[in-house]
Amino acid sequence: MGKMIRWYVFQVDRLSTWTGWLAMYLIFVLVGVLLLDAVTRNLVHIPLHWCVEFAQFTLVAYYFVGAPYSLKNDGHVRMDLLYSHLSDRNKARLDVFTDCCLMFFLVVLLIGAISSTRYAIETNQHNFSMWNPSMIPIKVVMVLAIGLTILQALSVFFKDLAMARGEQL
Repeated sequence: MGKMIRWYVFQVDRLSTWTGWLAMYLIFVLVGVLLLDAVTRNLVHIPLHWCVEFAQFTLVAYYFVGAPYSLKNDGHVRMDLLYSHLSDRNKARLDVFTDCCLMFFLVVLLIGAISSTRYAIETNQHNFSMWNPSMIPIKVVMVLAIGLTILQALSVFFKDLAMARGEQL
């Protein structure tokens, strides 16, 4: 593989690691908000209506922002009924195919996310609830995270392609 591809893989893997660590810390935000909700609702008897919705948005961000890191570290679920019996090169060949399917799915997902974000911006979309938060921030996070996941999927594709060709990246 060329020098530019090696540089691309290194940079995207590094960015995915950084955002993965950021996503991991979102769990502490999530736990803190839910703990705050439990304390104020049960001990102080002052329910905070924004806590559960904020926790939901945090969980969405956690999943989307953590996806590239999970993909980079091969932390996703794989059905390996046949896969585990293949040689490393044949696994890589199969992975090249599935990487292409993944990128197709992610591009379709990105198109939908961009459309949804554009709609949220044009209409100043808010969630219909007591807290009434704007939907724009979480939708922008989703678009950025899906974009980074596509970049990481391309990085994984390059690694698998190199392995399928008998090279190291």
